[in-house]
Amino acid sequence: MKVTQEQVLAWRLRQQSLEPRTTATVEQLVGRLAGVQAQVASAAELAIGTRRRTPRPGAVERALADRTVVRTWSMRGTLHLLLPEQMAAFQSLLAAARTWEKPSWQRSFGVTPTQMTALGDAVEEILGDDALTRQELTEAVVARPGFGELREQLTSGWGTVLKPLAWTGRLCHGPNRGNRTTFVTPRSHVPGWSGIPEPEEAARTAIPAYLRAHGPATAEAFDAWLIRGLSRKAVLRSLFAAAGDLLTSVEVDGEPAWIRTEDADALARTKPSKAVRLLSGFDQYVLGPGTADPRVIPASRRKAVSRTGGWIAPVVVHRGRVAGVWDVVDDTVDVQLFPESGAVPADGLEAEAAHLARCTGEVRELRVRTV
Repeated sequence: MKVTQEQVLAWRLRQQSLEPRTTATVEQLVGRLAGVQAQVASAAELAIGTRRRTPRPGAVERALADRTVVRTWSMRGTLHLLLPEQMAAFQSLLAAARTWEKPSWQRSFGVTPTQMTALGDAVEEILGDDALTRQELTEAVVARPGFGELREQLTSGWGTVLKPLAWTGRLCHGPNRGNRTTFVTPRSHVPGWSGIPEPEEAARTAIPAYLRAHGPATAEAFDAWLIRGLSRKAVLRSLFAAAGDLLTSVEVDGEPAWIRTEDADALARTKPSKAVRLLSGFDQYVLGPGTADPRVIPASRRKAVSRTGGWIAPVVVHRGRVAGVWDVVDDTVDVQLFPESGAVPADGLEAEAAHLARCTGEVRELRVRTV
C-alpha cells in the first residue's frame, strides 16, 4: 500500500484527537496517545485539554486520584501519564535494554548492577503498601547496611537511579502530598497490576500502541521514541517480529514504514488536513516522530522547538506540520510563525486562542508575528 506524507500527517491528527476534537476521557486520550509526557504538569493538562471539545481544568489530577492513569518514569527516562495496561508493556521494553548495566552508566552514576538489584529489592520492601516522599524513602534506604553511600544518587533531582526501578516494576509515582511527590509500588497502587511481562509479549501491546497514534513509522522511529535509539538492532528486529500479524508494511512517498494492520484501509482513505492547532509544550504529536523528523519540523527550525535543557516548546501546527511556536507573555498569546512554512489562516489561529482560553480559564489577546 502506498500513501503520501500529507495523508500520514492528517491520519495522526485524527488518531490523536486533534482533528476532530473529542469527548473522550483523560484515560482514553492517554491510551490513544500511547502516554502523555508529564515532566511539566501544566503541559500534560494542556495536551489533554487541547484534544477535548469541552476541556475541564484539573482533569488530569482527578484521573490520577482515581488511578485510571498512572504517573511514572517511562519512555526516554521522562515522566509520563500511562494507562495501567500499557504501562507494564512499555516498562518491559525499557527494562530489557538494561541501560544501568552499561559501563558508561555505572561511571556516571556510581552504582553497580549488583547494587541496583539489591536497591530494587530494598525499595520494594520499604514501600510495601505505603506512599513515601523522596526524602522518606531515601532515609529508609540509607539506614540499611550497604546503602549509606547512595544518598547523593537517591536525592538527585533527575531521579536517574530510581528510573530503572520504575522500568522493572518496583515503583511508580503515588498521590502528591502537598507539593511533594510520593512513591508507591505498582503492586499496591495500579489497578489490576500483574507485573512486567516478557519483552516479546510486551511488544504486541507497546508497538501497536505507538503505531496507533504515531504511525506509519519505522522501527528506528519507535526505538528513538522509546529509549533514544539505544536498543540493539537484533533486539529491535525481534520485537517487531513478535508483533507479527498486528503490523502491515506501507510505503510513505516511497519509504517503507509500519502501520497497525487494522488501520491500513482507513489510512488509505485519509485526505490531507488544513487544520490549525496550538499544541502544548512536550506534546506527543511532536515527540512521537521526534523533533529530528524534518517531515514534521523543518530542519532549520528544530532549535526553535527543541531547546536547551530538554525543553520542547509549544508549537503551531498547520496542515500537520509545525509552522511556528507560541508562548504566553503576560496577557498575550504570542504566536511566532515560520514564513517559509506558508501562510497560516488568521481565523484558525483566533479559534485556537479561544480554545486555549477554555483550557486555561484565562482569556488573552492574540499577537501574531513572523520570525
